[in-house]
Amino acid sequence: MNDQPRRLASTLFPVGLLLIAMASIQSGASLAKSMFPIVGAQGTTTLRLIFASVIMLLLLKPWRAKLTAKSLRTVIVYGMALGGMNFLFYMSLRTVPLGIAVALEFTGPLAVAIYASRRAIDFLWIALAAIGLLLLIPTGATTAGIDLVGAGYALGAGVCWALYILFGQKAGADNGVTTAALGVMIAALFVAPIGIVHAGSALLTPALIPIAIGVAILSTALPYTLEMVALTRMPARTFGTLMSIEPAFGALSGLLFLQEYLSLSQWMAILCIILASVGATMTMGSTAKPAIAAD
Repeated sequence: MNDQPRRLASTLFPVGLLLIAMASIQSGASLAKSMFPIVGAQGTTTLRLIFASVIMLLLLKPWRAKLTAKSLRTVIVYGMALGGMNFLFYMSLRTVPLGIAVALEFTGPLAVAIYASRRAIDFLWIALAAIGLLLLIPTGATTAGIDLVGAGYALGAGVCWALYILFGQKAGADNGVTTAALGVMIAALFVAPIGIVHAGSALLTPALIPIAIGVAILSTALPYTLEMVALTRMPARTFGTLMSIEPAFGALSGLLFLQEYLSLSQWMAILCIILASVGATMTMGSTAKPAIAAD
C-alpha cells in the first residue's frame, strides 16, 4: 500500500531539486545585475567566481585531486571555458533581458546535443532554434529587437558552454566532482585581472561583499550541489529535458526581479529554443550526458 506513494515521492524529489536549482541560478543572475552599477559586469563576475571558488574549495577539497600533465591541461581549458561563459553571460546582461540571454546561451549545449546525435530529425531542432534566433533579430518594423552586441556576448557564452561540456566531461572522468572546484578556481584566476582593471578598488566596497557571497551561493554552490544530487536520482535524458526549460526560468526571474517585460515575439523565440533543446535531448544517444548549468 505504501509502495506507490514512496515511488511517487522518489520521482518528484529530484525534479523538485532541479526546479529549485534552476530558480536559484536565475535568482542569482538577477541579484548579480544589481552590482553592475558599482563594479560592472566584469567586477561582478570576478567577485562571484572568487567567492564561489572559496566556497567550493572548502566543500570539495580539490587538493585531493591527482593530476597528470594531460589532465591538468584539460582542467585548465575547462576552467577557462567556465570563466569565459560566466564573463560573457554577465556582459550580455548589461543590454539583454535575462530570459533572452539564457535562451541565446542555450544554443551552446543545444549544438553539442545535436552534434552528438546527428540524426535526420535533428534538422527539425536546428530549424526551431533558427526560428527562435530570427525572432530575436531587430527589424525596421519593430522596436522589440534585442541589442546585437549583447546578443553576441550571449552567443559567445554559449560557445564557452559547449567547450565547458566537452572538456568538463573529460576532466570529470579523471577527478569526479572535485573537478568543479578546480575549474571554478581557474576561472577566477582567468577573469580576476579583467575585473580588477575595470573596477579597481570598487571591488572592495564593503556593501558588495554580502551581495557577492549571495550570488556565489545562489548561482554556483547551491544549484551545483542540487543538480548533482538530482542527476544521481533520475535518468540523464530526463535531467537534460528538464534543464531545457531554464530559459523560461530566466524570463520569469527577469520579470519578477528586474521588471524586464518581453514582447510576444520574444516569448515565442524563447519557446522555440526550449522546444529545440527538449527535442534534441529526447533524441540524443542514450549514452550522452546532459549539460550541468553553470551560469
